[in-house]
Amino acid sequence: MLFTFNVETAARNTFVNIDHLASEALEKSGITDGIITVFTPHTTAGITINENADPDVTKDLVYGMEKTFDNKKEYQHAEGNSDSHMKSSLVGAGETLIVHDGEIIYGTWQSLYFAEFDGPRTRKVYFKVVEG
Repeated sequence: MLFTFNVETAARNTFVNIDHLASEALEKSGITDGIITVFTPHTTAGITINENADPDVTKDLVYGMEKTFDNKKEYQHAEGNSDSHMKSSLVGAGETLIVHDGEIIYGTWQSLYFAEFDGPRTRKVYFKVVEG
């Protein structure tokens, strides 16, 4: 089953926790054991799993990526968001989650994040839930 959600972002570079969307997709599917594939169809955004206990982690991720991929450089891409494309390629467009006994398996401190690198925008996220 395929589920589509919109994610609103409020900054050019930000990480938005989307655990609730994964849980909603799982609940709507009725599946108790299987796989959820999470995908975003944007070339300046990504999906990642990272720590959820300390909000400074996502702030540090933003800081580190901004330092690594400077948007002030003279890139060839005319839109002025080449750094956003680089960040998206580094993070990737998707993740795979394991579902067991009706629960998504995360590590102790893990959460699922939508990574925005060219916002603020309204973005799409797809969840494909497969029994197995």
